[in-house]
Amino acid sequence: MSSFVGVLVSDQWLQSQFTQVELRTLKSKYVSERTQSGRITVGDLPSIFKKLKAFSELFTEDEIKAALAESYQNMDDDIDFESFLRAHLNLQTRATAKDGGSKSSSSFLKTATTTVHHAINESEKASYVAHINGYLAEDKFLQQFLPIDPATDALFDLAKDGVLLCKLINIAVPGTIDERAINTKRVLNPWERNENHTLGLNSAKAIGCTVVNIGTQDMVEGRPHLVLGLISQIIKIQLLADLNLKKTPQLLELVEDDKDVEELISLPPDKVLLKWMNFHLKKAGYEKQVTNFSSDVKDGEAYAYLLNALAPETAGPYALAISDPTERANMVLEQAERLDCKRYLTPKDIVEGSPNLNLAFVAQIFQHRNGLTVDTQKMSFAEMMTDDAETSREERCFRLWINSLGITTYVNNVFEDVRNGWVLLEVLDKVSSGSVNWKQATKPPIKMPFRKVENCNQVIKIGKDLNFSLVNVAGNDIVQGNKKLLLAFLWQLMRFTMLQLLRNLRSRSQGKEITDADILNWANNKVKKSGRTSEMESFKDKNLSNGIFFLELLSAVEPRVVNWSLVTKGETDEDKKLNSTYIISVARKLGCSIFLLPEDIIEVNQKMILTLTASIMYWSLQHSEESVTPVASPVASVDGEPETDLVSEVSNLAIDDNNNASENTSSP
Repeated sequence: MSSFVGVLVSDQWLQSQFTQVELRTLKSKYVSERTQSGRITVGDLPSIFKKLKAFSELFTEDEIKAALAESYQNMDDDIDFESFLRAHLNLQTRATAKDGGSKSSSSFLKTATTTVHHAINESEKASYVAHINGYLAEDKFLQQFLPIDPATDALFDLAKDGVLLCKLINIAVPGTIDERAINTKRVLNPWERNENHTLGLNSAKAIGCTVVNIGTQDMVEGRPHLVLGLISQIIKIQLLADLNLKKTPQLLELVEDDKDVEELISLPPDKVLLKWMNFHLKKAGYEKQVTNFSSDVKDGEAYAYLLNALAPETAGPYALAISDPTERANMVLEQAERLDCKRYLTPKDIVEGSPNLNLAFVAQIFQHRNGLTVDTQKMSFAEMMTDDAETSREERCFRLWINSLGITTYVNNVFEDVRNGWVLLEVLDKVSSGSVNWKQATKPPIKMPFRKVENCNQVIKIGKDLNFSLVNVAGNDIVQGNKKLLLAFLWQLMRFTMLQLLRNLRSRSQGKEITDADILNWANNKVKKSGRTSEMESFKDKNLSNGIFFLELLSAVEPRVVNWSLVTKGETDEDKKLNSTYIISVARKLGCSIFLLPEDIIEVNQKMILTLTASIMYWSLQHSEESVTPVASPVASVDGEPETDLVSEVSNLAIDDNNNASENTSSP
């Protein structure tokens, strides 16, 4: 497997200015443009750079040309890749100056790894090291390296082989990675190290981390700001895991009516934590509103009131009588420790308003003493508000996929966050560049309902232009939050993106459209050529539930990636679960960006099965010289009978349900 080799540039300083993800993206753009015209000249750069999102809204082609003219006298000079990078870097510097710096995101997950300044917060580093030392102290492999000394760079050195990242992910979201797929040796070769990082980064995406600006080479090099940023995200996901109605239905106590419940469901976990904190502070007589985990908690008063309300037997009002903020903060931490809260911060961190560490501290208090009551009536209502298992898994898949695209908005709940149309427009612009007319779009917050409908109408129009099946579907259906229609639309959007990626490998597909049947035939041919006997009749073939076919497919595209001694026959439910978990980790280890769960394989969810197969196919085509011969028919066959097209099947089901609902509403 060759994926561990990053994009290398002879000028080390120039290479250090870009992450591996950025280098790969720019390399792909450069090669694509050069392939089309045979060469790239200085004169070609304005039109190329204008298409890049980083520059499209800041510069005209003439402005880019003028900037290039300062460095190049002849517009007909050939541009090699390093010159391409230098020109990009020069324009990027101008863009930063013109835009006044990077725009910050409100989401805690987005901010952790996209900061321009690479200064390391030593308090945060010490806190995360303490977290690692505590939670991984008993790990059979890592215990030989623990405890880590926060005063040294041991954390970043340990992160270089990728094992630490994988183990942390499993602590945050247990079962995400099959640990049998992690390469755990004292000394790893470059292949094994890269496999661990590929597995770790793809798994980080699969639990909701933003890793758009991080590549495996960055992790191999142990870049401190990127390593710390990613660890920060993983720990936050762990600490905030219970801040939702599914895990903690008692949160319904924070709201008064159905409208407030909808708002609660759509809130990101850090905002739910703030809402919970203010709920108790109001009951305790605290008159201020806490709106952040920084300036609003610096004086320690809010913490003193909160702990006194939640645990009067251990806290009491004593901290309120202390006037010095540092002394009060120290007493607050001592009171929290009596509740078994881990020390994620120091009194100094409270006084200085460290947002990440204060958030971690409040999350710890919530975990140990949330102070919410169990109302049987509200608990049953909370159960009604949650989706069935399959709908919930699909929502999770689409949410994680959208967030992996690197759009500006971070999605916390698909069914709520897409209803104003803006997120869907961002995704459409990402997967089909130039398709969105931004002059006709309204950016949130949107107060006027008809503006939301306008956004969603444009979403439907673009979907129809992309040949999505959207008969009798209008923008208002999205605004109303019709779940089946939303899932059907998002599935078509995800499928379109996958097929576009496959079609763009033109040398292997002869430039023709790739269909579901092509993916099915490719997978069967790949397994057959490897000497195996398994076959997939369709993407809903119940025999797929044992996982053997996909393990044989993965082995066919990369023989060394599957350890067959770990594979079961898949005859029992437990064996099927073991195989399915292993399949997902092996695919991610290979380099596939996938968001399905083991249950999707066991239950043969045909949409998720297609995404898994397509992802393996895409990786294989990228790393080999094989070709794809598109089949004549766009539908596959099962036992000689044509199989219903998956897109039409899913969309028609959603549309029929929508029409039935409309008829039921209008009938007397």
